[in-house]
Amino acid sequence: MSDTTPLTELANFVAKSPLVSHDEFEHRTAVNAIADNLAFRPARQKVTDLLSIVMALSARTRRMVQPTIEVDLDVFSPNNKRAVKLRFGQSQ
Repeated sequence: MSDTTPLTELANFVAKSPLVSHDEFEHRTAVNAIADNLAFRPARQKVTDLLSIVMALSARTRRMVQPTIEVDLDVFSPNNKRAVKLRFGQSQ
């Protein structure tokens, strides 16, 4: 029968990762490498997200090329006199 149990193996475990190094430079280099790798990872987008972006840009482009409109609104009182005149839009 073996004297080595899983608990004994765990107790004798020695970490070899540079993250647990006592050398500050080696530890800092390992941490910076992980941070740099995570910082420059492009975000994955779903197809639906990309489609919504394309549709929004398309709608904005269509609105930009459409001619501007003007709306004139006249409101009259019961005695046929102008009560309010509102004008919306850009005059050219």
